[in-house]
Amino acid sequence: MKKIVFTFFVFFVPVLFCDLSAQSVNRKILIFYKTAKYKHLSIPAGVEAIRKLGAENKFQTDTSSDASLFTTENLKKYKAVVFLSTSGDMLNDEQQQAFEAYIHAGGGYMGIHGASAGEYDWPWYGRLVGAIFDGHPVQQYATFRVADKRHPSTRHLPLKWNIKEELYNFKNISSDIKVLITVDESSYNGGTNGNFHPMAWYRDFEGGRSFYTALGHADDKYANPLFLKHILEGIRYAMGK
Repeated sequence: MKKIVFTFFVFFVPVLFCDLSAQSVNRKILIFYKTAKYKHLSIPAGVEAIRKLGAENKFQTDTSSDASLFTTENLKKYKAVVFLSTSGDMLNDEQQQAFEAYIHAGGGYMGIHGASAGEYDWPWYGRLVGAIFDGHPVQQYATFRVADKRHPSTRHLPLKWNIKEELYNFKNISSDIKVLITVDESSYNGGTNGNFHPMAWYRDFEGGRSFYTALGHADDKYANPLFLKHILEGIRYAMGK
């Protein structure tokens, strides 16, 4: 009996802990919220909401505005990195290279709202996001339309969703994004993208995964169950789930 117990601890317990360790790494994301330009006041609410989603859905969250975390070795910890209303020039050349390598190695990116408004001198980042911020009118109500009801991030949403939002216009919209939500420019003032105005999308990108939603300007979104489900499933997609 002692021999059996000894054999179990010598051979099976290390394997068990290795498996648990691997599962822990595979269920961790980084919430990155550095702002070198405009700072959205909703960032703390967004951080808290995503941390809560992690606790409720069994994935770990690290949160930071420190760009020095973007090293090849450190990024290996994460299944996805969430850029939460980041802005301006967030990463230096070395950090940019590390993040590109992370995506090429199968990592995941999720951008929320202001994440499309930055790194204009880093063309690769604009391609990763899928479009580049090109201004916005005043906040107002508008009608959002679900373009793809099959995706988990939109399956729960009404086909027409009238909400108040900071309505981003875009330039350099990639032709290969898979659009999830559009906004009807006839329902508000100040749109510049015409009949095709995407507001959320996803796609595989250079070995990794990219998901972006332009929603999420104000605190109230991070208490809205419909929006929280939307970003939860975006995170899951970015993680490869």
